[in-house]
Amino acid sequence: MVKSENIIQQKTFNLALKVIRLVKSLEKEQKEYVLSKQLMRSGTAIGALVREAEHAESKRDFIHKMSISLKEANETRYWLDLLKESKLISSDQLIQLQTENTEIIKILAAIVKSSKSNI
Repeated sequence: MVKSENIIQQKTFNLALKVIRLVKSLEKEQKEYVLSKQLMRSGTAIGALVREAEHAESKRDFIHKMSISLKEANETRYWLDLLKESKLISSDQLIQLQTENTEIIKILAAIVKSSKSNI
């Protein structure tokens, strides 16, 4: 877990760890590699972009990086929904990930919105 007190950094880091574990499980148990790779890319990119935004060159750069992070979180929602509906993984296994991802989307949307209004 990230030692920072930044809640969005903590949440995105923890989500990335859970995505990594899920992807490893999908690859090992289901031999599923295509959707897994997409989920791994988007699910870990959310936090990486939040980290990049921490050292943004300007307010606009910060907003841009956080907006891309929001897009990656939304894409992650898509891959999780697809895994659920294709029955490659049980709904029970995805509920926590989906809930955490939705919470991250809400936080990122609020950050982007408030940052834009402060320009």
